[in-house]
Amino acid sequence: MNTTRRTATIVGVLYIIGTLAGVLSLVFTAPVRNAPDALIYIHANEYQVIIGALFVLLMGFALAMVPVMMFPISRKHNETLALGYVLFRGALETVINMAIAISWLLLLMLSQAYVQAGAADVSNFQALGTDLLEAELLGSVNTIVFILGALMFYFLLYQSKLLPRWISGWGLIAAVPYLAAGILVMFGLVDSMSTLDTVARLPLAIQEMVLALWLIVKGFNPSALAIGTVKAGKVEVSLSTPS
Repeated sequence: MNTTRRTATIVGVLYIIGTLAGVLSLVFTAPVRNAPDALIYIHANEYQVIIGALFVLLMGFALAMVPVMMFPISRKHNETLALGYVLFRGALETVINMAIAISWLLLLMLSQAYVQAGAADVSNFQALGTDLLEAELLGSVNTIVFILGALMFYFLLYQSKLLPRWISGWGLIAAVPYLAAGILVMFGLVDSMSTLDTVARLPLAIQEMVLALWLIVKGFNPSALAIGTVKAGKVEVSLSTPS
């Protein structure tokens, strides 16, 4: 297996790991948002919250590695978009995911103090818990960061033909309702994980799994890889030639 084929397989596996970890993080943490008293629920289900936070970190790490693994290939076709993809998905999204995971762990610590506190302090703990839950809703900001990175990536793929254009075109189109849902959730017009929110995100979620499987089974288009290598070689020659 050559280097580019190995890269394609790793990127496909990272997509699957990131998606599964993201889904599992919601499975473990969603009940907290719906609990009548979130701090009591968290205290009674500590391991559930810890596992949910760990899945958030796993998702963030897996998806952050995608642009890093892709960069040696993508930069040969469009270095600006490749760097933008690394910035948004590799850096900004990772920071937000870490903040989300930390907010869950802080809620866990707060819940322990809340249970031990006297009645006079309960309202203060509840207010702080609400603030931390709102911080966890950085997920809506993360959606916008994710989509901006995804748009760069899919445009690069469409432009370079590293993958069939129906896959990258699907990603570009599916990003529109996904982004719209994120904005609506951010402004409180739609509830996170509501039916409308889920339906809006589903086309891109399916597309990413198709993309992942294609990378694992088929890899990149050899012709596009060759063109990228030639383009990169011409740039290096022009830079090394004295004016």
